[in-house]
Amino acid sequence: MQDIQLASFPQACKKWRLFRKLSQLELALEANVSQRHLSYLETGRSHPSREMVIRLSEALDIPLRERNTLLRLAGYSNIYQETRLTEPQMTPIFEAVNRVLDHHEPYPAIVIDRFWNVIQANTPATYLFGLTLDPSARSTSEPLNIALMTLHPNGMRRFISNWNEILPLLVKRLRSEALASGDPEVQEKLMSYLTLVEGEPLELTTNLNLLPVMPLELAINGSSLSFFSVISTFGTPQDVTTDELRIETFYPTDQTTRDFFSALPSTLAKDI
Repeated sequence: MQDIQLASFPQACKKWRLFRKLSQLELALEANVSQRHLSYLETGRSHPSREMVIRLSEALDIPLRERNTLLRLAGYSNIYQETRLTEPQMTPIFEAVNRVLDHHEPYPAIVIDRFWNVIQANTPATYLFGLTLDPSARSTSEPLNIALMTLHPNGMRRFISNWNEILPLLVKRLRSEALASGDPEVQEKLMSYLTLVEGEPLELTTNLNLLPVMPLELAINGSSLSFFSVISTFGTPQDVTTDELRIETFYPTDQTTRDFFSALPSTLAKDI
């Protein structure tokens, strides 16, 4: 998928189909098009209409940013806008995000973009970052990045007591998102973070805590904290920004963690 932006439409269409592990027949059925026509599109014998590009993109579950790429490769203009979260037309989304962050307090919650940059964070998340992040692990000229701050030797990993359990899952998630994006810029950025853990063991260890999820366990200033996270996305997004937003909310797995965050002062700053 790394050369998808340099490919022709037939090449890109075939690459996405193979990436989704679909045969021509399976994709043809999903997109309600004949297998013969799909074959012609992949060989360049037929040129797709704009509607056909959109139909195939939907059948292949291609991210909106890369749907625009396919449209351009086919000779059409972008149809999906990329609007900043602070623009007036994004007010309902902005308000919904803030409502989720505020209502999740006193527990941490963040909003990240396709690069894992933190776009917004509630007060408990900001406080937690302050406790675990050494300034040397962050470039002040760039936004706070949750992947970088976790994997960096001077970042959150210093406080993760179940690091050998968490690392393989985090690496798998980063690799999966990089591949699924079909975006070379995302792939390069996310894979660059993985260079911070090259050579470390990535075999999953047996977890005997019997929880249905793998908790993130932190040892901070004498406190042992334990969370699991839930990642939420927007249904039926029609804007690139909305399509790429992820809201990650953290939930305590024990009373100690609940008490730790319930005791936080209400005057904490929200700046990240």
